[in-house]
Amino acid sequence: MGNWVNKIVASKFWWVMLLVILLAVNYLASTFHARFDLTKEKRYTLTKATKDLLKGLDEDVQIDVFLKGDFPAGFKKLANSAEEFLGLLKDRNSSKIHYRFISPQEEMPDSRKSYGDSLVGLGAVPINLTVQKEEGESSNIIFPVALMRYKGKQSVVSLYPGASGAISQDEINSAEALMEYQFAKTLDKMTEQKAPAIIYATGNGQPTDYRVYDIEQTLTQDYRFGPFDISKNQIPGEADVLLIVKPTIQFTEEIKLKIDQFIMRGGKVVWFIDNLIAEQDSLRFTTETIAFDRDLNLTDQLFRYGVRINPDLVMSLDCDYMPFAVGGTQENPQFEFLKWNYYPLFGSPNNNPVTKNMGLVMGRFVNSIDTIATPGITKTVLLSSSPNSRIISTPALISLNENKNVPQDAKFTKNNIPVAMLLEGKFTSLFRNKISKNQLDSLAGYGIPYMEMSKEPGKMIVVGDGDILLNEVSPKEGPLRMGTNFYTMGSQYEYQFANKEFLLNCIEYLVNKPGIIETRNKDIVLRLLDSQKVKAQKSTWQFMNIALPILLVLLFGWIYQQVRKRKYAA
Repeated sequence: MGNWVNKIVASKFWWVMLLVILLAVNYLASTFHARFDLTKEKRYTLTKATKDLLKGLDEDVQIDVFLKGDFPAGFKKLANSAEEFLGLLKDRNSSKIHYRFISPQEEMPDSRKSYGDSLVGLGAVPINLTVQKEEGESSNIIFPVALMRYKGKQSVVSLYPGASGAISQDEINSAEALMEYQFAKTLDKMTEQKAPAIIYATGNGQPTDYRVYDIEQTLTQDYRFGPFDISKNQIPGEADVLLIVKPTIQFTEEIKLKIDQFIMRGGKVVWFIDNLIAEQDSLRFTTETIAFDRDLNLTDQLFRYGVRINPDLVMSLDCDYMPFAVGGTQENPQFEFLKWNYYPLFGSPNNNPVTKNMGLVMGRFVNSIDTIATPGITKTVLLSSSPNSRIISTPALISLNENKNVPQDAKFTKNNIPVAMLLEGKFTSLFRNKISKNQLDSLAGYGIPYMEMSKEPGKMIVVGDGDILLNEVSPKEGPLRMGTNFYTMGSQYEYQFANKEFLLNCIEYLVNKPGIIETRNKDIVLRLLDSQKVKAQKSTWQFMNIALPILLVLLFGWIYQQVRKRKYAA
C-alpha cells in the first residue's frame, strides 16, 4: 500500500490522480448526505411522524415563506429558524420539497395584487410593525406565515402565534419548538382524503349569532363544520367531534342519551359550559348583578365521566382590564383601566400536548372543575389559574364597586385552580343499569344499539367557561378574533390572548394522528449565561479572549527565534 502511494506521488501525473479523488469525494458528498444532531433536545431531528409524511409524498410540495424584508432581530431569527427547518425537510425528500422566501409586498405573477392581500383573504393575520430608522420611523406589515401548496390545495402555516411586533426571546423559542408541528399538521391535513367532521350543537340555547363568527371562520378552514340541532335529531354517525358551547337551556334526558351514546360509539365531545348565569351585559345598566346556578342538568352526566363543574366563580389578581368610571360627572365621567378579577387569565400547569408552548387564555366568569375517581379514566389539567386566585361560592354578588378598592391580596391565596380538563379512557354510560324501555325503543328507532361502555378508549375535554370561544363585535371592525377584549383595543392594555389557539389545539388533539400530536412535545432550550458569573468573571474572560491569544503568539515567536539562534549559532 505504501509503495503504491509512493509511486503515485513520484509520478508526473500525480495531480491527475488527486483531481480524480477530489471529484469522487465531491460526488459522494453531494449524493450521500448525513447530518449529526448533537443537541440535547434533538433540535435538528425530525420525528418519525414527519418522516413518514415526507416519505409518502407523491407530488411536489411548494412552500412560500413570507419572512423576507427589513425586520427586527427577533423576526430575522424566526426567519433563519424557518429556513433551517425547511432545509431539514428538503434533506429528507429533496425531489418533492421546494421552498422560497418572498416579501409580502411583492406583486403576484400576472396580477397587480400583492401577496399580502392574498394572504389576508386566506385568513392570515398581519402584524403592523414600526421600525426605527435613521430617517425616522417606518411602518411595515409583517406576515409571519408560510403558504403550503400540495395537489391543488393550499393552506396557511402559522409561524408565530402572537399578534404583537415586540417578539420576545421566549416567544421565538416557542415558535421554533412548534415549527415542526405546524408544518406537519398542515401537510397531514392536505394529504387526507376527507376532513374530520365537527358538529356545533344547537337546541339548548347555544349562541348562533355574531358571537360565534370566529369559531366558524376558524374551523371551516380545515374541517367539515356546521350547526346541528341535537334536540330534534340523532347525532350523525359520521361526526367526529361534538362541540357544545355555552348552552343556556336545560338538557333533557333524551338529549343526554344522544350525547352519551355518541361518546360510547367513539365520538369526541368538547364541553364549554357556563354553570352560572353571570354576564357582563348585566352590568351595563346597573352596578350589581347576582350570579346563580343555571341548572343545565349536566352534573350527573359529567360526574359519571369523571369531572364536576362547580357552581362557583374563579377570581384572580392575574386578569384582564376593563374601563371603570373613577370620577368626573354623570354627563362626563372619567374612565380608567383597572383589573377586573372576574376576567382571570389561565395558563398550562404541565407540559401536555394540548397547551404546551401556548400563551395565556382569557376567561369570563369562570367555574372551577373537580375530578372524580373514575376507574380507567385518565385526567389531565389543561388550564389552571395563577397562584394569586380565589373561589367565591354562589349565589354571589358581582359589583362594579369592587374595583373602587384595591383587592385584598390576602384572600387570593389559591394556586392552580383547574378550569379545563382532558379525560381519556373507556367511558361508562350514564344510563347503565337504569335505561328505560322507552329510551331503548328510541335508540332502536334510529337503528342504534344501546352501549353501556365504550369499546375503544375515547377522549373528551371539559371547560368551565362558555365565553372563552365567543368573540366580541366592534362597531367599526365587525366581529373580532376570539381572545380579544373590545374595551382594551387601541390602549396600552390591548393584548391578543390564545383562546383561538386553545380551541384549535383541543380539536387537533382529538382528531389528529397521535404521532402528529407528539411533535408538539419538542423543546427549544434557551441556554442563557449566568449574569452573576458574567459580572464577576468579566475581566478574566476578556483577558482570555483578547490578551491571551496575542501573548501566545508573541511567546511562540520568541521560542521560535531562540530555537533558530541555537541551531544556526552552532
